[in-house]
Amino acid sequence: MTEAAGAGAGKALPGHLRSIQPTSQFAGDDGSADAELAELLAGHATGKVTLREVVARLAVTRVLVPVLAELEVAETVEVDGQELHVDKEASSGVVALQAPDGRRALPVFTSVEAMRAWRTTARPVPVEAPRAALSAVGEDWALLVIDPAGPVTVTVPRPAVWALAQGKEWMPALVPTADGLTVDDEVLAAVRLAAEPVQHVVRVGAQPGRTAEVAVVLGIDAGLDRAGLDSVLRQVNARLGASDVVAERVDSLELRIAAAR
Repeated sequence: MTEAAGAGAGKALPGHLRSIQPTSQFAGDDGSADAELAELLAGHATGKVTLREVVARLAVTRVLVPVLAELEVAETVEVDGQELHVDKEASSGVVALQAPDGRRALPVFTSVEAMRAWRTTARPVPVEAPRAALSAVGEDWALLVIDPAGPVTVTVPRPAVWALAQGKEWMPALVPTADGLTVDDEVLAAVRLAAEPVQHVVRVGAQPGRTAEVAVVLGIDAGLDRAGLDSVLRQVNARLGASDVVAERVDSLELRIAAAR
């Protein structure tokens, strides 16, 4: 839901958000979308273009960040089948979207036209997409949402936002194969390195998740009572949370218990 009113259009932005202040390099920007990014987004909507390709182009593209000067009514937008609440930072007027899981997303737009379709009162601030990602990371916002009102809406996941903010190439945790998506070898190795040393874990695998991006599948010694099983899962969770590879490349995890062999 929308919160208290933010700063006026001419007021400087605070803290990390200063990195999205407009600069002279955009003096001649007419507010139109980058043609290649627009083409990739259209292709992604039809399944012909991967999200990785979209993010790679985003890394070298200008986006528009919306700033609101007035208090707005409560609103939700639907993105990827989820309702995101519109929220506004009281100190700056910079808009955030809040997902059902509590994570916040910074909306960015490919063009002035796309922003006006979403909110006619928003002031567009042009900025390189990596700087927008850096601002989101600095405010502990996990995601970017491209063009919430269309024509094509895409959510950029947390690991991709981190990669953009650091000027690195994003390497998704799931990679396409002839048989569908599978967990990347580096991610699988990191998951096994984290989970296999835990006592009573006899087998570790990883696959695309049902409710999360990646499911860690554990084979556990038979005969453990509930307290013992809970202890194993806590240890596995802690070790996964301490893995740099998992933190940098996996957006979300779920644990599954498989029968021990």
